[in-house]
Amino acid sequence: MAYDPSPLQDFCVADMMSPVRVNGFPCKDPMAVNSDDFFNPAMIIDHPRDTMDSKVGSNVTNINVLNFPGLNTLGISLARIDYAPLGVNPPHIHPRATELLTVLEGTLYLGFVTSNPNKLFSKVVKKGDVFVFPKAMIHFQMNLAHDKPAAALSSLSSQNPGVITIANAVFGSQPPISDDVLARAFQVEKNLIDWLQSQFWENNHY
Repeated sequence: MAYDPSPLQDFCVADMMSPVRVNGFPCKDPMAVNSDDFFNPAMIIDHPRDTMDSKVGSNVTNINVLNFPGLNTLGISLARIDYAPLGVNPPHIHPRATELLTVLEGTLYLGFVTSNPNKLFSKVVKKGDVFVFPKAMIHFQMNLAHDKPAAALSSLSSQNPGVITIANAVFGSQPPISDDVLARAFQVEKNLIDWLQSQFWENNHY
């Protein structure tokens, strides 16, 4: 089992310039810390992101330790998800976090799939509704509206949850997974696997 490091002091603002490599990030000198280290401007997460150029119709804006060093060792982060009409946040996992999603605008179809034997738990949720995705479970969301965008805000139980988008990982890895392996695993012809691997697998998490 893997978890974020537990804090051993009041705070440990990440020192991104330190050459020291640890599990997480080394601490900035407490005497050099100021209020801005615990602040993130609203414009980063308060404004909708453009989704029209996204092949999957969604964009995810992350607020984690990589762009908010004050989160180091605190075991929490945020993400805003913007959806185009009928946009999808495709099946993915966060290997280090549980996710609590709140719908800001619109109506979403969402769900997660358990480990074997792979039971699906899904729901249609509306503005103000909250849904939880357990840690490391494959999950997804889709905007059901044909003519309106949607948005959601997610809280995650890790300073750096990580993300593995299933299709990207399986068909877009570099170097690619052998098409013999994938054809046998998916029980399809190799030419279909080759076609899938030739596509551009877009990252919608930033």
